Amino acid sequence: MNLDIQYAHSHQLRVRYGETDRMGYCYYGNYAEFLEVGRVEALRSMGITYKELEDDGFMLPVSEFQIKYFHPAKYDDLLTITTYVSHLKGARIYFSYEIFNEENKKLVEATTTLVFVKSETMKPTLAPELFIKTFK
Repeated sequence: MNLDIQYAHSHQLRVRYGETDRMGYCYYGNYAEFLEVGRVEALRSMGITYKELEDDGFMLPVSEFQIKYFHPAKYDDLLTITTYVSHLKGARIYFSYEIFNEENKKLVEATTTLVFVKSETMKPTLAPELFIKTFK
């Protein structure tokens, strides 16, 4: 199954004090979690939840993660995470992301690849029918 998808979803979150270092900058490791929030909310906006997937015996581990930092997010910044779902290819689903601050300054660009895995076997599998129908 190879399916091109053109879907984008934006979600906002605020940088909390505990996510910053002594300089008041958001710690770089937190961005992976921000991307996960964006990804989960993008899927939720399409009517798909991780809980449903897990209840149906599927898991979605990340197999690739790339990120480019342009500017730091700072404590109390309101971030807009835009998640793009680009395509399904076999057992993989591809996402790209942009994160902007309130001044509309691009802070980050990133991509992730996730793999559909059957919970019982822990082996890659094609996307569930619910995914395919939603994206068509």
